Amino acid sequence: MVAKRVGRNEELAQFLRAMRARVRPEDVGFVGGGRRRTSGLRRQEVAQLAAVSVEWYVRLEQGWASAPSVAVLDGLARALRLSSAERRHLHVIARGEAPVASPKALPVASSLRMLMDGMPLLPAYLIDFRFDVLARNSAAAALFGEDFGSGDTDNVARMLFLATHMREMQLEWTQVAREAVGNLRAALGRCPGDSRLLEVIGELKTASPEFVRWWDDHTIRERAHGTKRITHQSVGDLTVHYDTLVTANEASQSLVVLTPADSASERCLRVLMVDQAGSLDRPGLHAFPARVRHPLVPSGGVPSERAPGQRAVAGVRAPSPSTSSCADPSR
Repeated sequence: MVAKRVGRNEELAQFLRAMRARVRPEDVGFVGGGRRRTSGLRRQEVAQLAAVSVEWYVRLEQGWASAPSVAVLDGLARALRLSSAERRHLHVIARGEAPVASPKALPVASSLRMLMDGMPLLPAYLIDFRFDVLARNSAAAALFGEDFGSGDTDNVARMLFLATHMREMQLEWTQVAREAVGNLRAALGRCPGDSRLLEVIGELKTASPEFVRWWDDHTIRERAHGTKRITHQSVGDLTVHYDTLVTANEASQSLVVLTPADSASERCLRVLMVDQAGSLDRPGLHAFPARVRHPLVPSGGVPSERAPGQRAVAGVRAPSPSTSSCADPSR
């Protein structure tokens, strides 16, 4: 009895044949030209480059072979010079699952800058998978302070555990901090060898007993949406929603946007922006260069450390104290 092909194997066979046909032999070290029956690589050449047997590769390209391993698929991706998107597609059609991608260091896209700049009343900031703050808009600076994104607030996890004033802003600090630990644990699972991520985790282990306790319980808490309560010295308490929007690129960047959960909190954000208007020449968005290192933070905090050539963060001034609270509609 002849086994019936499954749809995924047929899709895989067609994809491999198409990718093989577009690779020129001379591009991968083989002699091109001459009398070739195919415009691209021969099957035996792909097998040689991917370090698999010719017989097995022929069966794979005909749609008869069983699901290949992750290592074999990565070998085929290299042999066929697949892009990151094509490699992901290869894994999906061959195994039904996407491979773990290694994030790349990419600059903040100008379109993301404009997007954040176009939300003057909504605090927004861009982070990478390590929780490093890559950019923020003026509303985020008005809420968290003009130094947000530098010094001990250059990383959201470091900020929660090491910056006393930011910790005090979080009325539900334990919940928010535990989520941050769970996110770091998940990030380490995806990128176990990332030096910057290991640096952040190592620093927090040294500086925070709470971090160590929650890290050791191996809890994974990844949340893209939620609600939290914060307090601000000028406007009192606010309730905000937070949404994390992941960019569809190879940098694994995430845009975090805070939106007011009620009309009182919306008024608070408006008051903050009005208070800062005198020092704003235009709607501001600030991107931060790559950090050189992050020394341990002593109990009194550390001054802002800049990479070589980094300019001081310009933007909004610190909010002035106010005796009124916009969180109370009656006041």
